[in-house]
Amino acid sequence: MSLSKDADAFKRILHRQDYTSWHSQSEDTSSGTNVNTQLVYAIDHLKSTPNPMRLQDLAIVTNTHLDTDMVLLEKFKSHDRILYDPKTDLYSYRHDFNFRNKAALLTEIQRQTRKGGGIPVRALKESWKEAPQAIEELEKEGEVLVTRTVKDGQLRMVFWNEIKPDEESGGKQVEKEFLDLWHQLKVPNDVDLLKALASEGLQATAAEALAPKASLSTKKKGKRSAPRQRQVKITNVHLKGEIDLSRDYHGVGK
Repeated sequence: MSLSKDADAFKRILHRQDYTSWHSQSEDTSSGTNVNTQLVYAIDHLKSTPNPMRLQDLAIVTNTHLDTDMVLLEKFKSHDRILYDPKTDLYSYRHDFNFRNKAALLTEIQRQTRKGGGIPVRALKESWKEAPQAIEELEKEGEVLVTRTVKDGQLRMVFWNEIKPDEESGGKQVEKEFLDLWHQLKVPNDVDLLKALASEGLQATAAEALAPKASLSTKKKGKRSAPRQRQVKITNVHLKGEIDLSRDYHGVGK
């Protein structure tokens, strides 16, 4: 009899239980219900992983409806950065560069430098997370040249070092003291540069000279000054006294 009473009490408790808190908690830990929000979650995760993934695994990891929502799936497939391999049924992210080791990284840096420019380290890191560490190793080996941010010294751009110091050429790395002095030099502005040249008895070329500023006392629009009378130079002196040479006879008789 006591068991039946306990069962009835348990049913009444379940009936009165508020499940809304459970439901809201599961929503808070999800990737959101908006299609575009879930799309961003799925693409960002695929971008961060080096290996291709199954659609079902990607949906589970990102907690999205990628495998059931047809609208979301169509947007995902049509994204210009998403690659699909029908043979393996796997999806991957298309990075700007495709390398996974230091040797391939150096080859890519060489290719871009030959085209006339360096590569942002951020773009290389997106393709391979270990790229910054590999770039620092290549810098110590003298294979690459890098630029860093002034504030915190983080890697910014990387270039291939085409001219390397070796025993045959006799070259060697410039000492850090001189490098620091070089970077501390500041290029003066145009006005100070002209003053410095003038103090040394030098003169700037015409291409570098500053253009004079327009006068502030410009005339207001709408007011025109009266035309000046042109001076008439008399050349036919033998006719002087017979006709008025300062007069315009054009059109007389018409």
